[in-house]
Amino acid sequence: MPKITSVSTYNPPYALEQSNIEQLTKELFQDKIAQLERLLKVFENGDIKTRNFCVPLEWHQTEHSFEERNNIYIDLATKYSVEVIRACLQNNSFLENAISPEEIDTIIFVSSTGISTPSIDARVMNHLPFSDRMKRIPIWGLGCAGGAAGISRAFDYCKANPTAKVLVVCVELCSLTFQPNDFSKSNLIGASLFADGAACALVCGDEVKLTTKKTVPYIVNTASKWMPDSEDVMGWDIKNNGLHVVFSKSIPSIISSWLGPFIDEFLNEQEIRKDQLVNFVAHPGGKKVLEAYEDTLQLAENQTSISREVLKNHGNMSSPTVLYVLEQFMMQDNNPDDYGLLVALGPGFCGEALLLKWRD
Repeated sequence: MPKITSVSTYNPPYALEQSNIEQLTKELFQDKIAQLERLLKVFENGDIKTRNFCVPLEWHQTEHSFEERNNIYIDLATKYSVEVIRACLQNNSFLENAISPEEIDTIIFVSSTGISTPSIDARVMNHLPFSDRMKRIPIWGLGCAGGAAGISRAFDYCKANPTAKVLVVCVELCSLTFQPNDFSKSNLIGASLFADGAACALVCGDEVKLTTKKTVPYIVNTASKWMPDSEDVMGWDIKNNGLHVVFSKSIPSIISSWLGPFIDEFLNEQEIRKDQLVNFVAHPGGKKVLEAYEDTLQLAENQTSISREVLKNHGNMSSPTVLYVLEQFMMQDNNPDDYGLLVALGPGFCGEALLLKWRD
């Protein structure tokens, strides 16, 4: 089974209190949205304390073109990718010995908050000594599902290439997409929830011999699920001035009615019962999303506590967020043969699930 041998995260430099972000949003939206005071309660009720942004809060007080936003995205996504890749390959919490970028066979780059051709992974290759024969697989548009999907595609690659070492790099700069002149409820909810972050995971095939300091999660199998005619559940409306968030209030109810049967079917295929799952590595899309996970999958609150803590301290960073959760699970002393489930949902509407098993 392919295995996740290391993971690292990177926090952008501007750590902002939720109350300060709420105040700026109130100033920008004053007299523009009906019942604003009532709607602003999403900032206080979302169980988020701090978030990290790639630009200071005052940057949002002035107008910025799509071109300017995207140029910042390209520069910083490249910079953050380099930082988080270095950290992952040298992470002595997991790896007995550091790994050189020259040993990496493939890089899967995941993002949905900016546009770049050549893709960011090509730009990263000019800053780290990767082989010029390395395979590049950029994935765009999966939003919050992107981190889980990236790990799933790395699993597929390593099954076909058991000697491969694959990097999954997720970078999202959601703050650059905030639209101060978009007075929709979706934009307001997005302003209360989304943040910036970067994460990297190293996935290795069966024949890769690496010594790890802890038990690590092996990937038993993966599953993907798509919902027909659901393009308006979440995603972007792309307009002249940039990316405008689409965020349906029906997401928690969709999880309740749609996710449960998907997970049940997947676990039945793997001949695993829900009560065998020890670690639940959930992308924390929001407070209500986590509650819907608990209700639908019959989870105890302690099984989503790490996801809640990541949401509290970082907000929803889209694709990297589930890797922040995974990092915390991997830092624990897990017992060999413990099962885990990694789950994330995103535009499409779609779901990605990975059955994990911790092993020495």
